[in-house]
Amino acid sequence: MEDLINASVLGEYMIPWGINILMAIAVYVIGRWIAKLVVKSVDKLMARSDVDESLRKFSGGIINAALTIVVIIASLEQLGVDTTSVLAVFAAAGLAVGLALKDSLSNFAAGVMLIIFKPFKVGEVINAAGVTGSVEAIRIFNTLMRTGDNQEITVPNSHIYGGTIINLTTRDTRRIDLVIGIGYDDNIGKARALLEDILSNDPAILKDPTPIIMVLELGDSSVDLAVRPWVRTSDYWTVRSDLLQTIKETFDNNGISIPFPQRDLHVFEQSKSAQAA
Repeated sequence: MEDLINASVLGEYMIPWGINILMAIAVYVIGRWIAKLVVKSVDKLMARSDVDESLRKFSGGIINAALTIVVIIASLEQLGVDTTSVLAVFAAAGLAVGLALKDSLSNFAAGVMLIIFKPFKVGEVINAAGVTGSVEAIRIFNTLMRTGDNQEITVPNSHIYGGTIINLTTRDTRRIDLVIGIGYDDNIGKARALLEDILSNDPAILKDPTPIIMVLELGDSSVDLAVRPWVRTSDYWTVRSDLLQTIKETFDNNGISIPFPQRDLHVFEQSKSAQAA
């Protein structure tokens, strides 16, 4: 009798449970192996596409975590566990985490877009999110920049990607825009000839495109001339500074004035009788 009971328990409970446990273990082991294979394949694919290493690692971690959850749920189902409540817990946890990390997820999404579309690269000088500086590093959640006075600034990626990005050094050449004022009594033709000589004698100024010199505006106290030469981007600030100095010295030596805003003050005197009234 006892042997029959033991055989019945063995056949009804222990053997099916043992099979389910073995199947669950097999599902987990095989599932984890497939997950690792998928992560490695995605990483190789992203590496071939020249995707940033930090993005590859972060994406690999997310894929691995998602596949691990799927494997665990499949293993629990193999054991006969009702996974509906487990999925509900994961969904609620995911919602709570998503709400708590809303800003971080926004920065992450912006970081991914910056890395994929590459509006700027490390080493380039940009103006973005109200900051002008050289890009030191493009990270998943923020971008590290260094200003001209050697300050290190960390800018959230969402602030950069959500606004206007001005890349100051991505092009090989750049135009210098100067406005030079001369007096109304000065000879415009002479001033233009002096400016043409200055530009033609500067080896750092490119011949193509041709520099432009033109009358821009008749101002309140000066005739404004637009001076627009092209230079290599790396020479921009040096040439700009040298040009301003050379133009000032050349105009001074040739009797061309560079006026400054001024006003005429007229004073009227009243008679004593008018003051008494």
